[in-house]
Amino acid sequence: MTKDEQYMLRCLQLARQGAGYTAPNPMVGAVLVHHNEIIGEGFHERYGEAHAEVNCIAAAVTNGHADKLQQSTLYVSLEPCAHFGKTPPCVDLIIAHKIPKVVIGCRDPFAEVNGKGIDKLKAANVEVTVDVLKTECIDLNKRFFTFHQKHRPYIILKWAQTKNGKINSGSTERLYISNEFTNRLVHQWRSEEASILVGTNTALMDDPQLTNRYFNGKQPLRLVLDKELQVSSSAKLMNEEAPTIIFNYQKHEEQGQPQYYRIKADVNAVHQIINALYQKKIQSILVEGGAQLLQSFIDEGMWDEARIITNEELIIHDGLPAPKLSHSSKIETVNILRDKIEFYKPETTNYKL
Repeated sequence: MTKDEQYMLRCLQLARQGAGYTAPNPMVGAVLVHHNEIIGEGFHERYGEAHAEVNCIAAAVTNGHADKLQQSTLYVSLEPCAHFGKTPPCVDLIIAHKIPKVVIGCRDPFAEVNGKGIDKLKAANVEVTVDVLKTECIDLNKRFFTFHQKHRPYIILKWAQTKNGKINSGSTERLYISNEFTNRLVHQWRSEEASILVGTNTALMDDPQLTNRYFNGKQPLRLVLDKELQVSSSAKLMNEEAPTIIFNYQKHEEQGQPQYYRIKADVNAVHQIINALYQKKIQSILVEGGAQLLQSFIDEGMWDEARIITNEELIIHDGLPAPKLSHSSKIETVNILRDKIEFYKPETTNYKL
C-alpha cells in the first residue's frame, strides 16, 4: 500500500464516523499531512454543518500548524465542493490557505460538483491527484452515488428464513427466526438507512414497529405498501415514534401522521414507490418484507444488495417459501450463533467509475 493509499484509508475511517447523520450529503473524511506527519483531521459530521475539509483545516490551525499549510498535502475521500450550498465552497478555502497539493479518492457525482472542484483547484495551480482507493471511496457512499447516477434510492433487501427456506409459518402466528444478537444487528441496519418498507401482509401479521430500538442511531422513515388501506390506524407503525408513509390506491395526504401517497393501480407499484422516494430525496430503502413484496423488487431488478438471515437449526414443514434471488453473487457470510447471514449483490452494478 502506498503512502497516498494509507492516508486515504484514514480518510475513509474518519468519514464513517458520520454514518447516518450526513444524508443527503455524502460521508467524507479529510487528512492534512506535512512531511509524513498528520497535522489535522476532520470529517463531515452532520448535514448542514461544516464539511470534512473545513474541519480538517480548522483542526490543523487549532493545533498550531497554520504556518505549515502551504507545505502540506490535503487528502480527502471525495472531490471538494465548488458550489454554494448550506456551506461555502471547500475549494475556495483550500485555495485561500494556499495548500499546494490535494489527493482525492473519487469524483463527486453530484451535478453541481462533478469535476468542477478538481478543475477549480487545477486552475489555481494546485497539484491534484484523483482516484486513490477509488473503489473503496465509491463503496463508502454507494447510496449517494446510486441516488445521483441512477436517480433512485439504494435498495437493500432483507429477510430471515428457516433452514429449509420458509419465511413465515403460514398462519396468523408470528414466526421468530433470528436470535437476539442478530436482531440487534438488524436494528443497526435500520439506523443506517433513510427508509424501511413492508407490505400489507407483514403489517397485518407481525404488527411491526419498524423502528430502531436496539442500536444508538436515528429512526428510518417507515413505508407501507397497503394498496387497499387494510392496516388499522392503531397498528404500531402508525404511532409517533417515527414518520410513516402509506402507499395506497385511495387517498393522498402529505400532512399528519401517517401520510398517504396515492399510487396508480395500472402502473407497477415498485417503480412508483422508487420514483416517489427519489422525488422526496430519500437515498436508501431497506425492504424487510414480506415475501411477495421482496420478490416483486427482485423480479423488477430493483435491488443493490440482499441480506439473508438463515436459522441453521429451525425447520418447519408448512409456511411460505422465501423469495428467490436471481442473477446474484454472494460477497460475504457472517455467522452469529445459529444464524447465518449471507450478503449478495447483483451480478452487474453500473456505477460510473
